[in-house]
Amino acid sequence: MSDSRNAMDELARKVEAILFVSSEPVKSADISNALGVDVKIVEERLNDIKEHYKSHHGLTLINVAGGWQMATAGDLKDVIEEYNNSYGYKLRLSKAAMETLAIIAYKQPITRTEIEEIRGVRSDKVLETLLSTGLIKVAGRKKGTGSPLLYRTTQEFLEVFGINSLSELPTEEELKNEGNNS
Repeated sequence: MSDSRNAMDELARKVEAILFVSSEPVKSADISNALGVDVKIVEERLNDIKEHYKSHHGLTLINVAGGWQMATAGDLKDVIEEYNNSYGYKLRLSKAAMETLAIIAYKQPITRTEIEEIRGVRSDKVLETLLSTGLIKVAGRKKGTGSPLLYRTTQEFLEVFGINSLSELPTEEELKNEGNNS
């Protein structure tokens, strides 16, 4: 029994090492393939690792953007923000960029013209900025006259905002209620 437990601990260490070196979320199936272990066993180890980091650690394991990723513990947000403000890189988006990004997130895929109709102002420079940050990408062309480019959010968008999928975005109703409570 102890040999079996040691083997499981060794597997958890391998899973943890893969997560630690990855700069992007890693899918359970990818870990399973890399280690030659059944995906259910990998998911058990992921849950063990997540449980391990729940207390007394500066790290946590999160399920984000369709995969698993090591992250700093949520209660240390202030420490990390202070560090990033002093020494680190911080993504800064203008109000116009955030507004445009929200429109794309909720209406995607969407054309520049459709974005401009919603915003009431030109958006070409803002779109260039969002493309350069990797938060949005060109997702093809709309059928019809002129075949305008379509824009959509990226995996990077999910990672930056700490969500697993677009379904985790607040609904219009939740946003309205939040605005009424302020």
